[in-house]
Amino acid sequence: MLAKVTPAMPLPQFFKCLAEDTRLKILLLLKSHAELCVCDLTLALASSQPKVSRHLAELKKHGLVSDERRGKWIYYRLNTALAPWQVSVIALALNNAPDFIHLENTLLNSHLNERCC
Repeated sequence: MLAKVTPAMPLPQFFKCLAEDTRLKILLLLKSHAELCVCDLTLALASSQPKVSRHLAELKKHGLVSDERRGKWIYYRLNTALAPWQVSVIALALNNAPDFIHLENTLLNSHLNERCC
């Protein structure tokens, strides 16, 4: 199921989604790893599943992520309908502040070999 980003998405709303640490980390991890399931993000962020799911729902509501169900697992990725400037902002954040998600990437990389899903 792909969420659509409308051209009318208010600029402040986009940056509001990025302004919360957990949501920003989710977007950066998705940019870094292409797609992840909730259990991957829960482990990487050291957060509860309900908290991660709540943030994913907010990102999905605003069209920043899309999801795909595979069996009982749901995989999330950056929405392919994002405007190029939105993808650029996320990529610039990832490339210029890699320490912001260094710990999360380390946890995630060690986990991806033994995925739960």
